[in-house]
Formats: sequence, structure tokens, C-alpha cells
Amino acid sequence: MGFSVNRITQSLVRPAEPTPIVSESLSVIDRVPGLRHTVRSLHVFEHGKEPASVIRSALSKALVWYYPFAGRFVGSVPDGDVHVACTGEGVWFVKAEAGCTLEDVNKLDHPLVVSEDELLPQPGPNMDPLSMPAMMQVTEFTCGGFVIGLIAVHTLADGLGAAQFLHAIADLARGLPEPIVKPVWGRELIPNPPKLPPGPPPVFPSFNLQQHISDVDSTDVARVKAQYLESTGHYCSTFDVCIAKTWQARTRSIGLHPEKPVHVCFFASTRHLLPVLPKEGFYGNCFYTVTATATSGAVTSAKLIEVVKMIRDAKAKLPGDFAKWAVGDFNKDPYELTFDYSSLFVSDWTRLGFLEVDYGWGPPSHVVPFQYVHFMAVAILAPPPAPKKGTRIMTQCVEKEHLSTFKDEMKSFF
Repeated sequence: MGFSVNRITQSLVRPAEPTPIVSESLSVIDRVPGLRHTVRSLHVFEHGKEPASVIRSALSKALVWYYPFAGRFVGSVPDGDVHVACTGEGVWFVKAEAGCTLEDVNKLDHPLVVSEDELLPQPGPNMDPLSMPAMMQVTEFTCGGFVIGLIAVHTLADGLGAAQFLHAIADLARGLPEPIVKPVWGRELIPNPPKLPPGPPPVFPSFNLQQHISDVDSTDVARVKAQYLESTGHYCSTFDVCIAKTWQARTRSIGLHPEKPVHVCFFASTRHLLPVLPKEGFYGNCFYTVTATATSGAVTSAKLIEVVKMIRDAKAKLPGDFAKWAVGDFNKDPYELTFDYSSLFVSDWTRLGFLEVDYGWGPPSHVVPFQYVHFMAVAILAPPPAPKKGTRIMTQCVEKEHLSTFKDEMKSFF
């Protein structure tokens, strides 16, 4: 059964007060060409009262504090010479209405009954989405619930920073006079090591990757954690267990030669490794790429806790590797990624702060991230919709001929 969404109004929301008209420089991490892409997400709230109007007004007030979000990106991506022209032009904002309740569409649980394209903002005429730091759509449902569709360009903020921006809007929507956390630009505080000579341009292959969702019970994860502790004397995290399982299931299903190296790559926050950063407020990109590598045969034949150890060993190198990068002690740029079928890229949405955002009617019951691209095998960790417990692993990481085996491998942790 189809459900319609009608976009009622759409316009630029400008800062509520005059803001500085300046050009803000971005950090060397912000300027990584691979970050010049949009991150799309849906944030599902079951209760609200005229949410589009309230959030639109709060967004305008928040842009006084976060005025770079109202600007435009200027400069060349290949040259890495991108900055933010803080022009005050505003954030593209859409108000929409759905002719149904959230219950009618299963609260946007998987599989989606309403296409995400209907719930995400569509740019206006002659608008370049990659030049605008953010766009937002608020869709009101007949039950009083609403969904925020957010499109943000990764260049301006990482996941923690984007969540901080939404918290600021929510603070003002609840009637606070100013955001609880004050924004800090501080891009000059990010290390800027010497550049390596430019290599060949990145290659973006095209894979026919299939989507699959697995809900992992916390009891299963706890068993693996206990096994790991008994075997090694050390603790591991839910992230470690879920990624180890996904990497092993994928490696087993795609059937590469046993001696072929396979990789799992994820992006770890490095805020705690930079004492010069304030304890809160910085919202730019501040992460380092962590990669675990082993042969296909080793990952396929290992016990799950042995794959967990591979993940843990890679994470343990983070402080030293980041420190070396910060002073230019590296031979290969860790932010220049290689995309091939032997690599799995992981994004963790479980602890970014999106699930605690409250516009005045309670936090969201569900956040649905979309970080899928045709050239990158991806796994995303997120909480399942309330009241479910555990971890949801959303993948687009195997081609059609490998999907059935991958599903079977993901069904069991033992």
C-alpha cells in the first residue's frame, strides 16, 4: 500500500540575527576529498506539536551560533583548497505532510514503506547540494509524530559534530535562550602535517552491492565478550564483536583466495588525543582511519574471538599512529582510501548523540542512517527502533551472488 508525502513549503532559513560575513578555513581532515559527500538520515519522533514551525524557528536561532552551516563551500576539491564562505544565505528547509500515521508505515522500521527520497529534502532549482553544508525536511504525520530528514555534507562536521548541531536546535526549540554547548570552530587546532607528493587520483569502482539488516541480540554479544575475557584476560566492546562478526561473515561469503589480504576500516574519534581541543564544542572532523588487515584464509578459519582480537589490535595502534601522522611521520596518507571488494568500511552510529536529541516532546524512537555508495562495501552499526534492544547492523557490502551465504553467516554467532 502506498502512502503519499506532500511538500508544503520550502525555503532558505537564514540566521535570526546578523552573523559574521567571513571566510572560514577548514582543517586538513575536513578537506579530505572523500568527505565531500552527503550523509543522509531520518530521525523518527512519535510526538510533536507543530514541529515544523517550532524546529524552523529554532534552526534560525541556532544558525546565529552555528553560522558556517548557513554559508557555502567554496574552492576546489581535487586541490583540497576548500573553505566556507559564511554568507548567511541559510539552510534549505522543507515542511511536508504525510497522509498517514507513523503506525501505518511501521514507524519507518525496515523495510521502509515510504521511500527515503520522499522524507529527505530535495534541493531547489539551481542548488548544488554539495555546496550547502546542510538541508532539512520535517514531515508531519497525522498521529502527531514527525520525521526529520537531514542531509549534511561531511566536510563541515563529523557525526559527533552533526549531532551537536541538532542538539543546539533542540535546546532552542525547548525554549532555552542559548545552546547548552557553545560551538567552537578551532580548525587551526587540528594538526596540519606536510603533504605527501600527490599520487594517482582515487579509483571509484562500481559494485552491485545488496542491502541486508541483522538485529543482534545483546545476549549473544555478551556471550562473545565473556569468551574473549576468559581467553585473553581483556575486555572487548559491542562494536568489536559486531564488526568482527560482520567482517568474518563477509569474508567467508565472498570467497577470495585464502592468501588475498582483506581489510576492515573504521573511523575513530581522536578528540581525546588532542589536548589543545576544548572538552566540548568542537564540531569539525576529528578522526583517524583504523584498519585491520589479515589474509582471507585467516579471517575465514579463525574463531570469532580471534577476529575480535584482530580488531582490538588495530584499535590499540590508534594513539601511536595518529601521533606519527600529526608530525608528518608517515609514508602513506591514512585519509586516502582504496576502494575494492576486499575492503569493508564501517560506520558506528550508536554513540554519536542523535538518540538523545529532544525538541520538546521526547527523544527519537528511531534513527535511520543512509551511508551507502556504489563503490564502497559498508556496514553501519545503529540501535534498533525502540523498544527493541541490542544492535542493528545495516550492510550494503556483498554483491547479489554472495548475499545468500552472507545472510546465513550472519544468523549465528557460533
